[in-house]
Amino acid sequence: MDTKLVTRPRTLERKVQGRPVMEGAGVKIYRALTQSLQQRLDPFLMLDAFKSDDPQDYLAGFPEHPHRGFETVTYMIAGKMRHKDSAGHEGLLENGGVQWMSAASGVVHSEMPEQENGRMEGFQLWLNLPAAEKMSSPWYKDFKTVPSIITDAGVAVHVIAGESHGTKGLVEKAATQALYLDVHLPAGSEFTQAIPAGHNAFIYVYRGVVELEGSAVASEQLAILSNDTESDGIRIHSPAASRVLVFAGQPLKEPIVQYGPFVMNSQEEISQAMTDYRSGRLGKL
Repeated sequence: MDTKLVTRPRTLERKVQGRPVMEGAGVKIYRALTQSLQQRLDPFLMLDAFKSDDPQDYLAGFPEHPHRGFETVTYMIAGKMRHKDSAGHEGLLENGGVQWMSAASGVVHSEMPEQENGRMEGFQLWLNLPAAEKMSSPWYKDFKTVPSIITDAGVAVHVIAGESHGTKGLVEKAATQALYLDVHLPAGSEFTQAIPAGHNAFIYVYRGVVELEGSAVASEQLAILSNDTESDGIRIHSPAASRVLVFAGQPLKEPIVQYGPFVMNSQEEISQAMTDYRSGRLGKL
């Protein structure tokens, strides 16, 4: 679907400025996609960006904590992070790598830096699971590299999920049809990506500034793209060298009930998740 010509690109609906938060054992994070946007950007639940040259900002890491009902996708640009979980999985996430974890029925895991100096930078995306898959078995995989292409315009595209310009990503999700790209645009270049009209889509700029049909989006801004029934994709122009994450997905159109690290479809399911965690059953079902 991504190789066809984009003739009716989506326009900018609105720009969103994220907010700084503290997570784990006091790690500083920039939350670009907050809980208030979950219904609008279904199936995407959260997007965190972490970046620091100061080890005191990240050395404490993310000690053991639970998840249920969704997937986490961690993309590391710089630094090293060790993952361990209650399902017996363990892996080291390094520069350019991706960790994809489907918490599903539940895991307790930790994510701890394996460095004492230098830059730590990356992103963590929370992707919802359909109700039918929320209580399935957990799944985890580390990917050391990401499939990538260079377009005729000199744009480098790293395909984490979905497909772009004939290149398939690391993971394909049937229910959400998630698209996740890391796009590096040289100054004066343009990038297009076909996206079905019914999918929700947004971008997050993490270097430079880009333009969407004449509207500028600056670094650390999230831009929600309009859902025009006649649209067939997006077009991004970069007046200066920039880097942007591109997301799109088929909405699940199911109730979203979140309580901290649990995302289910009802309050009763949230209460059960809390009971399972407190009793030590979560991650061992």
